[in-house]
Amino acid sequence: MQNEEMYQLLIKMKEGDQQAFHTVYDATYKDIYRTVSFLVDHQQDREDIMNEIYMQMWTSLANYDTNRPFHFWLHGLVIRQVQKFRVKSWRRFRIFERIRAFSREESYWDQHTALMDGTNQMISQSIRKLTDKQRTVIIFRFFHDYTLEEIATLLDIPLGTVKSRYHAGLQALRKNLGNLPLERMEKINDYRTQNP
Repeated sequence: MQNEEMYQLLIKMKEGDQQAFHTVYDATYKDIYRTVSFLVDHQQDREDIMNEIYMQMWTSLANYDTNRPFHFWLHGLVIRQVQKFRVKSWRRFRIFERIRAFSREESYWDQHTALMDGTNQMISQSIRKLTDKQRTVIIFRFFHDYTLEEIATLLDIPLGTVKSRYHAGLQALRKNLGNLPLERMEKINDYRTQNP
């Protein structure tokens, strides 16, 4: 979707147009779900976070600065909702949610193609082995092509911290993938861009 098209849809959403919201949702949910999938392990938690992200998008659209890229703002919502979930999750007792999740039928989100589309399975498994902090930086660097400075802004942390997590994440990935050269990691991003 072109930036101008998205901008027009966002204006309509600000005016309360639900159809515009559904169009934006359809245009962004695969990318956002793939990102959430790498950041959160359990499928039920992913769905809850996805719901929160899009509810937050709808309710806080008035705060969106149209001078900034929409996807950057939306990824900011992703980060905040995932962080909010992590803070809550260690406090709550999750047995009832797990029982409920196991008793439900698998949804579209859990299908192999939604998560693995455009991503080599070995690389995906290696990314999942990273710490949450490393994984977040790696996902936003390689899958969304943000600079380290943009990631620092998105996560609201110092650039040095982002660089440290990035290099530690790359080192762990190289170890897990058999010393995969950096050029290959760049090719992962190229592959993702060419095969949306």
